[in-house]
Amino acid sequence: MKNKPVLILTALLIFLVPILSACQATQTPEQSGPIPVRLTLGYIPNIQFAPIYVAIDRGYFLDAGFDVQLEYGNEADAVALIGAGEQTFSIASGEQILLARAQGLPVTYVAAWYSEYPVGVVSLTDYRIRVPENLRGVKVGLPGLYGASYIGMIALLEAGGMTEDDVNLFSIGFNQVEAIVSGQVESAVIYLANEPVVLRSQGYSVDVVRVADYMQLVSNGLVTNEATIKKNPEMVKAFIGAMLQGIADTADNPIAAFEISKKYVENLADANTDLQRQILGESITLWQTERLGYTDPAGWINMQTVLLKMGLLTETQDLDKAFTNEFLP
Repeated sequence: MKNKPVLILTALLIFLVPILSACQATQTPEQSGPIPVRLTLGYIPNIQFAPIYVAIDRGYFLDAGFDVQLEYGNEADAVALIGAGEQTFSIASGEQILLARAQGLPVTYVAAWYSEYPVGVVSLTDYRIRVPENLRGVKVGLPGLYGASYIGMIALLEAGGMTEDDVNLFSIGFNQVEAIVSGQVESAVIYLANEPVVLRSQGYSVDVVRVADYMQLVSNGLVTNEATIKKNPEMVKAFIGAMLQGIADTADNPIAAFEISKKYVENLADANTDLQRQILGESITLWQTERLGYTDPAGWINMQTVLLKMGLLTETQDLDKAFTNEFLP
């Protein structure tokens, strides 16, 4: 992941109490302290992980019985470790679940992080790229032919009745802003809460074509494995509850969440505060939904269809095992 869901706080708190109690009840007499848990977020420490920082700082994970240790790295590697039973939780993009299951890894997506797919393409307004059809013949930069960015690009091309042959794709790494400003590419695949905000903060007028406006796909979410779900479902429920409380708090008081994040994101205190708060604000719009953590089955059907068309999947997967909403408050 490059940076890589209006909220009912009262309802969340009402549901959290029995959840946390249940989690404590699952501990054995020998397990007197919190359970050490590694949580991989992907990329690097970033303001867009504020809800996790809030949940740690305010003790939501600890109250739920977890001593959370954060890790940052390749989400595909983290998902592989979860599938092998060597790790319990990670935040990962939706396609990683289906790709992992196709390799026999028993991983399951248990709560959505974003309410909608967070990817789109950005361009300077002079290029007038405002709908997918406008991408025909355009030079488009993206990190590479992998991950959520690549999946989102293919989805937009399909929405515009095109294939990869109708555009000029360039692998530019994670340098979308520089590539756009320098004219290296005319458009770039981005995460909605990041690069468009940065470009506007630098005085550029931009257009953004959002994948979610044309196709419902699976966004990033919390991943665990089938063994954990079977042996300790209350632990899964409690962990989700703590994470969602962090999201709720962040959306309810972004200023406080920003201050907490300074403890976890190196140099955040010295960064452009207005820009980082705008990025947090855009992230909040991606988290907000009527039911925090809910993942729509339609998004999974669409995601699987896209992956099959791309050849990344060679056969359909059992979606009933790939995701669940049963542990949500």
